[in-house]
Amino acid sequence: MHLPFLGPRHEKNGDARPPADPEAVAALLSECELLRSQAARAGVRLDDTPASLEALDQMAPRWRDDPETLPGLGHDAGLYLGTVVVRTVPGAAWQLRSDGEPVVRLASGRVVEVVPAGQEWASSGVPELSQLYAEIAES
Repeated sequence: MHLPFLGPRHEKNGDARPPADPEAVAALLSECELLRSQAARAGVRLDDTPASLEALDQMAPRWRDDPETLPGLGHDAGLYLGTVVVRTVPGAAWQLRSDGEPVVRLASGRVVEVVPAGQEWASSGVPELSQLYAEIAES
C-alpha cells in the first residue's frame, strides 16, 4: 500500500523510513475497516490489545469462501497485527519501506513485514495472529 501523501517514496539509501507524522499514520493504519466489520459481525471487539488477536484467531473464517474479500481482509489483519505491536511493544514503530509498504520496526532494529503475515493468516489461519504477536513481542 503506497501512501503518497506521506512524502517521498525513497530514502537515499532505499531503507525504510519513519513516516512524516507517526501518530497520524498509526491512526490511519489502525482503521482496518473490513477486518473490524467482520469482527463486529462475529461479536469480536477489536480494542488494539493482544487479547483481541486471540479472539480473531477463534473467529470462524467465513471470508475464505469469498475471493473478493480475502485479500483485503488479509491486508487489514496484517495492519491490525502491526497496530497491536506498535501500541503495546515498547520501542515498536511504523516505518515505510522504499516501495511504500508499511512495516513495523522493533527497538532491536528488526523489521517485521506484518501485511504478508496477515494475508497468510486470512488465507490459511496459520500462523495465528496471537502466536505471531508473542514471537514479535519477545524480540
